[in-house]
Amino acid sequence: MSEPSDPTFAYYPVTYFRSTRAPRQPASLPRPQATSTTSKSDTFSIRVLSVPSTSGAVAGEGAIGCITVGDFEENFPMDLTYWDVGQYQTSWAQSLRVLESDDDATSCLISCITDPANSNFIFCWPLYRSGDNVYVQNSIIFLEDLAEEFDPAEPWRFVEPRSTVDEEGHEVSEWQTSISQIRRFGKMPSAE
Repeated sequence: MSEPSDPTFAYYPVTYFRSTRAPRQPASLPRPQATSTTSKSDTFSIRVLSVPSTSGAVAGEGAIGCITVGDFEENFPMDLTYWDVGQYQTSWAQSLRVLESDDDATSCLISCITDPANSNFIFCWPLYRSGDNVYVQNSIIFLEDLAEEFDPAEPWRFVEPRSTVDEEGHEVSEWQTSISQIRRFGKMPSAE
């Protein structure tokens, strides 16, 4: 299988989740410059910026989403052939609630999904809670490497533990926010 070649996704760093059960050669993508995880704010949001017209949606146009973590902001394409905008938003809300389950919870926000039965990968933003801190990374889940069938209703089950270096020893870009900012964004009640 070749790595994704869509230039839309080539400009930001990603972590490739690969099963340890099926070892592969490390991906040989060009490495972008390191991204700072230092931020003057810990703001958090994920939202839909634009949705195609009805005729555009029928023609296969996608929506555009945006994630903000501190001073970092990234727009991303959202394929609408499998999920509609409401399904993305429902998944995001559910994934943010997962962070309340434990001080060391792992979750993820799906940013682009096509039918898993006919897809090779899914783009996502893994979320790693460590006490009051939440670390956000950008990743691709390779479906053929999973030990079981991917369940879009529980995407966090397919996110590997947090790592700050990739298979080649390069630092993984990640951004930091707080559980209080996630609660503020999601209007989630405090578990404290």
